[in-house]
Amino acid sequence: MFQSFAVGDAVLHSAEFMKNEVQHSLIHNIVDYPDALRLTTTDRRLLFVQSKGYSPWLWVSGELEPAQRIRLIEQLIESLEELPDSDFPGITAEPQTARIFAGAYCAIRGKLYHTYMLLESYQCTEVRKPSGVQGTLVQAETSHIPVIAEFTAGFAWDAFGTSQPVEHYLPHADAAVRTGNLYLWMVDGAPVAMAKTVHRSARLCRINDVYTSRKFRKHGYASILVSELCEQVLAEGLTPVLFADGKNPDSNRVYQSIGFVQAGKIAEIKFE
Repeated sequence: MFQSFAVGDAVLHSAEFMKNEVQHSLIHNIVDYPDALRLTTTDRRLLFVQSKGYSPWLWVSGELEPAQRIRLIEQLIESLEELPDSDFPGITAEPQTARIFAGAYCAIRGKLYHTYMLLESYQCTEVRKPSGVQGTLVQAETSHIPVIAEFTAGFAWDAFGTSQPVEHYLPHADAAVRTGNLYLWMVDGAPVAMAKTVHRSARLCRINDVYTSRKFRKHGYASILVSELCEQVLAEGLTPVLFADGKNPDSNRVYQSIGFVQAGKIAEIKFE
């Protein structure tokens, strides 16, 4: 009933999946990894993908009846028991789907689970660019690596409560600059905010790591930076998408103010 699928499989372009594509946009990213676990059903109404060592993502068609959805997830878990490495750290999915999987999986494994993060997915098809914001958009360069490491440390603390010295993030900052997809908003020659485009699929481009230096917040810098990136992405013929922490009303308001509309919630559940 469950079978592997290859990169480029038509399941990622099916009408049913595309109804929830923005909400599950990271699935496109994960399937590109060479070591990714990729499972689907013969009727292509379920997708289960995982990059080794990370929590898998699960999509189940919304066309299924609740009882069918539950039974299909239970059958998936039974099938996963046959794999040599199926001890997952968590599950990421639409909230109800995530809870069904977590409950059944942890009952078998004798584990507990909790919702680590509830995310709101967004897409933008028409940009409402803020006016009167000072500064310019620039592509990050190697000379910016120290300040990018500083911004990344701040982002990690704000988003995840993770505290590491700035030096810890220097390799990450260097790698991000070399992708050519990291951008800064500059005011009077100094970086005040950052954001990056992290993955492009056939229809979507995801924006991530949006951060404004604490001393420069409430000036509209993140809004103008993200809106500029959205204009670039839309010019490529792609739809900009992103995720916002459901517990952060400020960031949700910022994204909505520049044209992003909600596309569904995602729950990240951790197993203990």
